[in-house]
Amino acid sequence: MFNQNIYKNKMSKTFDKFLKDLSTLSTGRANANMLDLIKVDIYGQKMPINQLATITAPEARIINIQVWDINNVTLIDSSIKKSDLGLNPQIDGTIIRLPIPDLSEERRNELKKLIKSMGEQCKVSIRNIRREANDTLKNILKEKKISEDEEKKEEKNIQVITDESIKKIDEKILNKEKEIMTI
Repeated sequence: MFNQNIYKNKMSKTFDKFLKDLSTLSTGRANANMLDLIKVDIYGQKMPINQLATITAPEARIINIQVWDINNVTLIDSSIKKSDLGLNPQIDGTIIRLPIPDLSEERRNELKKLIKSMGEQCKVSIRNIRREANDTLKNILKEKKISEDEEKKEEKNIQVITDESIKKIDEKILNKEKEIMTI
């Protein structure tokens, strides 16, 4: 039989990943999640900074990274400099301070485009999940395990879930754009 919860969960996970990706964007405010995408080449593998240090944001414009092993300070420093975040780390022993600069108008507009692009990618994923659900329904109908009426009803349910997911994505895009433009 058809289980719409499988597809609802897939859409929910896709939305959660979108939120996580959004949280890594710099909005001119200190946010420890900004560093989630940076990997440090250490011990022969790429590791996220949060597995090598404690990351805090004690002020609105500063991120502190308390590195656990002093030998890793320069490696973390160079990884941050190589990233496209445009941050200049300041080293003080085992603490790396990251001042977060104000966003220029140009950077704000770049971020808006990036947010829209991320949102569109998420919507495409949601629609692909809907298509997958509808294909499954058609196969179940072909095998005569459900009636045409049941298939149509389930398709409508999947469409409602899809519409709700896309509406949530649009709301998040608008909120993030407002956040970027009001700093």
